[in-house]
Amino acid sequence: MRVVVLGGSGVFGSRLGKLLRRDGHEVWLAGRRLARARLVAEPMGAFPLEVDLKSDLSPLFAPAPDVVIDAAGPFQSYGDDPYRVARRCVREGVDYLDLADDAGFAAGIATLDPDARQAGRRVLSGASSVPGLSSIVVQELVRGMTEILLIDTVILPGNKAPRGAAVIASIVDQVGHRSLVWRGGQWRSMRGWSDRRRYRLDAKMIRSGYFIEVPDIRLFPATFGARSVIFRAGMELEVMNAGLSLLGALRRVSPLPLGSRGVRFVQWAATLLLPFGTDRGGMRVAVTGMIDGSPRCHAWTLVAEAGDGPFVPGVVCRALLRRLETVPPGARPSLAELTISDIEEAMADLSVTTRTDLADRPTLFQSALRDRWPLLPTEVRELHSVQDMESFSGTATVTRGTSPIARLVAWFFGFPPAGDEVPVTVTMTITEKGETWERNFDGRVFRSHFTPSPVPYRYFERFWLFICELELPVAKGAMHLVVRRGWFMGVPLPKFLLPGSDSREYARDGRFHFDVSLSAPLGGGLIVRYRGSLEPERSRQGSAFDEAAP
Repeated sequence: MRVVVLGGSGVFGSRLGKLLRRDGHEVWLAGRRLARARLVAEPMGAFPLEVDLKSDLSPLFAPAPDVVIDAAGPFQSYGDDPYRVARRCVREGVDYLDLADDAGFAAGIATLDPDARQAGRRVLSGASSVPGLSSIVVQELVRGMTEILLIDTVILPGNKAPRGAAVIASIVDQVGHRSLVWRGGQWRSMRGWSDRRRYRLDAKMIRSGYFIEVPDIRLFPATFGARSVIFRAGMELEVMNAGLSLLGALRRVSPLPLGSRGVRFVQWAATLLLPFGTDRGGMRVAVTGMIDGSPRCHAWTLVAEAGDGPFVPGVVCRALLRRLETVPPGARPSLAELTISDIEEAMADLSVTTRTDLADRPTLFQSALRDRWPLLPTEVRELHSVQDMESFSGTATVTRGTSPIARLVAWFFGFPPAGDEVPVTVTMTITEKGETWERNFDGRVFRSHFTPSPVPYRYFERFWLFICELELPVAKGAMHLVVRRGWFMGVPLPKFLLPGSDSREYARDGRFHFDVSLSAPLGGGLIVRYRGSLEPERSRQGSAFDEAAP
């Protein structure tokens, strides 16, 4: 098969060219500078080709290719006619693949579908690590699941892996800027390079990942019916992660556009750090869902050794060309076009290992309650079964204490003012250590953080400098919350200084109900009481990205 690879002298394009040459394809590496293309092409037995994507595309088709693969990018900067190459391929009767990692670009390729079908051509966008490979893995992991709660993907390259300008531009463009992400059954706004998490790919590879937008974010909610979809990436060296985090912080104050010069500076700085770190990288795709009534996490992990990580983005294209005649014509994002076996065969000659794990994924409250968990009503268990982030909304009646100490404590913790039928939203977010609850009473917001306790049937809750340990007795279908111990600034508090808690969660008329009453120590009386009901916000949300986009 005759294949032209755009961006063939780049990091991913050159390695894709090597894979295709191993498979016996006639490969042409195309780039803006013929000398550079020749330097990369000739050692692998490929042919150089000079093509300027911003000018006449005719040279692209001079070799009479069967397939054109765009590995150039950055795809988000392709201008007013982003599908110019793909459209021309359809007109020339040539199949088209690309390695796009831009969500809008990959999703928008479907506009060419009528023409591609009529021409009998295949036009697939994102035939790369995402969404091409990640969707194939998810398709395998979801087998046997009755409900998909979370798809969590991370890519963590080794520091010694080369980084092309297109990849750097794609990441830098997102840092600090907001984009939409599907979490808890609704579209939410998040800043690029935020929400840090630690991932363990093997015993020696534990690294940080940060949220960035990729095609999976926009495409997987509808494709797999997942309640949450998140993607993170991270550098091996924490100093590089910190630098991008600093850029994100600065962009909270000012847009701070970097432009091409800024991207080149970031690339230069990254090049200076190439001697440090390792050439080991990896990818992890984890799906949490319900299996036999319990939450389970099914995870697939890839670890690339000996600098072979940059070959992985080209594996999907390699596998597609091996069985291109079985791929239906049309223009669409590359979503689960192959099987996991096809991918494993396409990686057989690389220094890559994969493994699959299946583990229980109980929530904090499910673990704390143990044998008491089944005693709770369905509505209470549902609220405490969040696996990523979810919001519950309703109304509440708030009563406030009037004593000086009660007012002082309520002010210190930010408790809401008194009122009837107050709109309330509770957003629960799973963290590395436990859960964070954000309670919004008609604009008055206060948060607390939950972590496990080593004592059965208990958990810790932190409000600012105050930590309390609560027990969770269950009686008559209601879960009570009883304060047992407390600390202020790390100093244990005697029982007479602990706040009183007469709080419970229960179900009535098919809805979750809460009644939280806190009283001050030393006879200070009621601090605050809020009682009402909540229901999941996802029950009233659509899944269409375009409707949610600003």
